[in-house]
Amino acid sequence: MSDLDSDDLFNIAVLLKLPRTEEEWKAISNEFEHRWNFANCCGSLDGKHISIIPPTGSGSFYWNYKGFNSIVLLGLANASYEFLMCDVGTNGRVSDGGVLENTKFGERLAAGKLNLPQPSAPANSSKSLPYVFIGDEAFALRTDFLKPFAAKELTQERRFFSYRLSRARRVIENVFGIMSSRFGIFSKPINLNIKSIEKVVLTCCVLHNYLRRKCCSTYLPQEDLDCESQGRTPPEATMVELQRGHARNSSQDAKEVRNQFLSYFLEEGAVPWQTNRM
Repeated sequence: MSDLDSDDLFNIAVLLKLPRTEEEWKAISNEFEHRWNFANCCGSLDGKHISIIPPTGSGSFYWNYKGFNSIVLLGLANASYEFLMCDVGTNGRVSDGGVLENTKFGERLAAGKLNLPQPSAPANSSKSLPYVFIGDEAFALRTDFLKPFAAKELTQERRFFSYRLSRARRVIENVFGIMSSRFGIFSKPINLNIKSIEKVVLTCCVLHNYLRRKCCSTYLPQEDLDCESQGRTPPEATMVELQRGHARNSSQDAKEVRNQFLSYFLEEGAVPWQTNRM
């Protein structure tokens, strides 16, 4: 750290700054639309199980669905493979969308206190869309959180939507894969007390953002990233994904928002190469 100047130290302090204003969220959204053709997206969310040596006497408290002890790292990423928010410490037994509900971010999302912008029309459309986060089947469908259609519900049109969402959502998968491959501590169960594990994991998240910005060509070689019109398999992660939750009853409003995005991807928001990826 002795080689860092005051500007570098300041940048480290804000490397995990969650947007607070509508203008900041719109900047995130504009980048998702530019890089991943997903309008009005404020971030890609996912979680991973971090393998640990559990505290003595903890019983099955940290025992997850994959058969090992863990705590969960929940992360929200922007379109440039950087964390916007990290939460670590939920015990491994909470292995589905309940992880989100246990975080401050989840509480603020549910209470409508994230200052997301009001619905607006993408540049090439006259129809307004709400601002949303995106994730996979582990999470609940909401008016401000989109996930793919279930496999049993798929039609050709819904496949287009699920592909477009999954393409943008893969950003967070890449982040986890890159970080776990660069930091060897994730290659085996972490043997520290729980509070120390939480600090170590969060430190790795901050270092990921710092190295992403300062050492991009060496820390994040181009072959580890997705192309603009193609998808690559994310670098293999040593972390384990969250358990896919049971089907949940979504509100009609949430389903309608997803259908609005589906219509947009089939009409004004269509891209010429999307039919080649089915």
